[in-house]
Amino acid sequence: MKLTLWTYEGPPHVGAMRVATGMKGLHYVLHAPQGDTYADLLFTMIERRNHRPPVSYTSFQARDLGADTADLFKATAREAHARFKPQAMLVGASCTAELIQDDPGGLAEALDLPCPVIPLELPSYSRKENFGADETFHQLVRALVKPMPRTAEVTANLLGATGLGFRHRDDVTEVTRLLALMGIKVNVAAPMGASPADIARMGQAHFNVLLYPETGEGAARWLEKHCGQLWTKIVPIGVGATRDFIHEVAGLAGVSPKVDESGLRLPWWSASVDSTYLTGKRVFIFGDATHSMAAARIAATEIGFEVVGLGCYNREFARPMRAAAKAYGLEALITDDYLEVEQAIAAAAPEMILGTQMERHIGKRLGIPCAVISAPVHVQDFPARYSPQMGFEGANVIFDSWIHPLVMGLEEHLLTMFREDFEFHDEAGASHHGGKADLREINAAPAEVVEAAPETAQAVAPVEMPVAAGEPVWTADAERELRKIPFFVRGKAKRNTEKYAVERGVMTISKDTLYEAKAHYAR
Repeated sequence: MKLTLWTYEGPPHVGAMRVATGMKGLHYVLHAPQGDTYADLLFTMIERRNHRPPVSYTSFQARDLGADTADLFKATAREAHARFKPQAMLVGASCTAELIQDDPGGLAEALDLPCPVIPLELPSYSRKENFGADETFHQLVRALVKPMPRTAEVTANLLGATGLGFRHRDDVTEVTRLLALMGIKVNVAAPMGASPADIARMGQAHFNVLLYPETGEGAARWLEKHCGQLWTKIVPIGVGATRDFIHEVAGLAGVSPKVDESGLRLPWWSASVDSTYLTGKRVFIFGDATHSMAAARIAATEIGFEVVGLGCYNREFARPMRAAAKAYGLEALITDDYLEVEQAIAAAAPEMILGTQMERHIGKRLGIPCAVISAPVHVQDFPARYSPQMGFEGANVIFDSWIHPLVMGLEEHLLTMFREDFEFHDEAGASHHGGKADLREINAAPAEVVEAAPETAQAVAPVEMPVAAGEPVWTADAERELRKIPFFVRGKAKRNTEKYAVERGVMTISKDTLYEAKAHYAR
């Protein structure tokens, strides 16, 4: 297994935990060594949950490997059932426990517990977190759902929402409201918010709405085959996709596609005079396949951005991602290596990144604003407020979220006009972001005192940082000329000029060197 400092997806048992954590009346017994309980923090800290995940660990240690770890698992399973009395139990092994081959499924079956026990066989060394969530939900549906008569009124199941999902809680609420406008009720939303008893009655819905293919497509396919339930193929993220989704649902349910759009603001706002500064902004998009492809459509057709990079980290969706990127004249970036993503972003030199928590860090290093559109995310992306991504309200939220990191049109004009001013110079960054502010010492002498007493100026003057040996030095004229280059390509111009100078043994970069480098790379 590839180990890195940062990873887009955890092992598949974390995906199983995402399913269990979002549900009620379900318990997960995980055969795992001491230390794998770190996964609790993912939910209680990052998602700010008010209770810990419904997971019991065997937590064996090195000294236990010389004894019978199978007995340890059976004891943990009995204790978990006696304590929590769940409607159903999941049993499985973490990637480390998988190596000792104790077979949690067979051991649990031998216990003959008085509730359904669903074994999970998740290949830890070849698959990852999203697969683990999808397969866990699939196995739950397979074990608990039976064909049954349809409800008298038209109903639908919502599939795929899990714990630790990006805005899943609010998306379920928004899509439920959207379906209600069409006269369709939600039968079961699962796995998040559902109990095993709820899953058992999923067969009575007329059709299924697949919200997140990464974590619900396996269940959708099984329900279609065994219960005759068709499922939606369009994910309603963005104005155009939501309207397409409404027509798709109307066709499945036999209802009118006309709904109230009075709360929709994105089309008007993105076309208004105040938003013309958005047109042509160059964006690089990377995340899970569903959110990245949706973001590309919104960026290109609803806000007026230019998509200069598009990709995803989940290789299972490489084929549709490549097709989506081709439509924008791009080659899709399919990788789970964040360093490769960083190199691609630096090469594209976008004005904005739409990505995950990983790309937020990349943006900070490269000085490029970033809006988060996909998991993995950090605690700040689980807001207390209602903040869906789907439906018409989701489109409004997306518009607000994406423009916030950008420098506004008037402010960008001021940055150009007053680039030498202490407040508006372009190194200061946007006024609503404090990340680039110069922190001044509280006891520093005021400017007028420094002017009146020049001998004290040395105490408050900035300290010149030493230049590393072998690095070229920029003259003041060259630096002023560099600032005239638009900020979104200035970094690339600086790197190219320094590379040009080093290759030719030039250790002092003048204005002439800058233009020579520009001419060289323009050939």
